[in-house]
Amino acid sequence: MRLEVAINRGRALPLLLGLALAACSSDDTVQAPAAARGLETLTVQAADAADGRAWDGVVEAVRQATLSAQTSGRVVEVNHDVGDRVAAGAVLLRISAVEQQAGVDSALAQLRSAEAAAAEAEATWRRYAALARNQYVSKLQLDQARATRDAAAAARDAARAGVAQARQGAGYTVVRAPFAGVVASRDVEPGESVVFGGNLIAGQTLMTVFSPDALRIEVSVPQADAERIRALPGAKIAFDDGRRIDAAQVTVFPSADAATHSVKVRVALPALDPVPLPGSTARVSFPAVRGAAYPRIPASAVVRRGEVSAVYVIAAGRPSLRQLRLGGQSGDTVEVIAGLQAGETIAADPVAALQALVAARKTGD
Repeated sequence: MRLEVAINRGRALPLLLGLALAACSSDDTVQAPAAARGLETLTVQAADAADGRAWDGVVEAVRQATLSAQTSGRVVEVNHDVGDRVAAGAVLLRISAVEQQAGVDSALAQLRSAEAAAAEAEATWRRYAALARNQYVSKLQLDQARATRDAAAAARDAARAGVAQARQGAGYTVVRAPFAGVVASRDVEPGESVVFGGNLIAGQTLMTVFSPDALRIEVSVPQADAERIRALPGAKIAFDDGRRIDAAQVTVFPSADAATHSVKVRVALPALDPVPLPGSTARVSFPAVRGAAYPRIPASAVVRRGEVSAVYVIAAGRPSLRQLRLGGQSGDTVEVIAGLQAGETIAADPVAALQALVAARKTGD
């Protein structure tokens, strides 16, 4: 019984908030019939249904590389910073190579010793082979010389592999750009120690580079809308800076998510200048999904009280607080799914509207 009461209280909380909001709205309307005088207002504009329904997405780079430390040492030089354009193979930073170079020198010394031993074993086997023709040495001695020669040759090959491995480790001290792109992040400073934990443990992150020539956005749409988009592929992208462009390519995934029953749509961006930063938001609309666009209002006009969102609607010179159901926000505007119709007038500044209501109460207006 206690559990049922607790659940009912939890469900009643949004209802109580709505009733309180409605009571406040009713009281303001009755006591302030002319409180809207002097307020800055705006008219809700109808959504552009020609562009279709819009979804929020995040810009991501098709080619993005996170460069991690593959050897331990101290950062001695950083040549590029965030925002720098780099060419393929450009040196981004250098790590101290004292231990790594010592490893190379040691491997080279072992290689020279192994090559000398292999050359001696080869000469010994050749002498034994010449003596064996005249039966001056036994077959056992010849076999032993052959085995010694083969073991020395194997040790020489192992030493050569050791040199290659040591040189590879020394090469990790110079971090180069894997492709031409832009430095997205720099995670180390000169003099900082970096650690490489081994082949099974990722090393410390050094830099992140992305290619601005290939960017894309992925959004999840309902199954029914996905079929419409697949039949008529096309999309328009709106960025926060006001730019609106057409997608270079639209790809609808062939399968749906089993949990959400939504389908991913990949939208490729054309070459842009300035380049949108990976991680920034954008709105993607599909002309194939028409008639489902919602109006948008400035986010600054919205009053938020806990989980309740509302605006001051001006009707007959009287402001009243009306609850809204909001969608995604893009830049300075927010999508209104329910609660407002095109042509209605709202207060642009909710704080000013509230102050006008308070002043109207005091004057009895």
